[in-house]
Amino acid sequence: MKRRRQEAILDLVRAEPLSSQAAILERLRGLGFGVTQSTVSRDLDELGLARVRDAEGKLRYTAPEEATPTGRLDRLRQLLDGFLVGMEASGNLAVLRTPPGAANAVARALDEAGIEDVLGTVAGDDTILVVAREGVRGRALVRRLELLTERETG
Repeated sequence: MKRRRQEAILDLVRAEPLSSQAAILERLRGLGFGVTQSTVSRDLDELGLARVRDAEGKLRYTAPEEATPTGRLDRLRQLLDGFLVGMEASGNLAVLRTPPGAANAVARALDEAGIEDVLGTVAGDDTILVVAREGVRGRALVRRLELLTERETG
């Protein structure tokens, strides 16, 4: 039942611009799933779904595209474009700032993107610490992320 429900959630967010857990809950119930908001919340977390701004500036849930490295990089780009507020470098570290609540989704996408210069991330509520691999300066990592988002940050 759980697998079918999670597959239904993925199908829904790929097909519709669903912007809230309540909207997903309503659609699932319409499909015959007897679920609660807390179940939907856990499913969204387990599936790695994140809310991002679409081309019209509206928030919507997006599904991770785990099938290809290009898909993971596109997901990272989308999350950075939607949530990155600023970046700074220090030594072999980069500190990324996001709005409150967005850091985990961005850090996860950064880890999953497989950028070779990134050793790992640690996320708080609105701050991500990115550790660069040995020999890579934090400033080079910030510049690479700037190029990925095609914008300069603070």
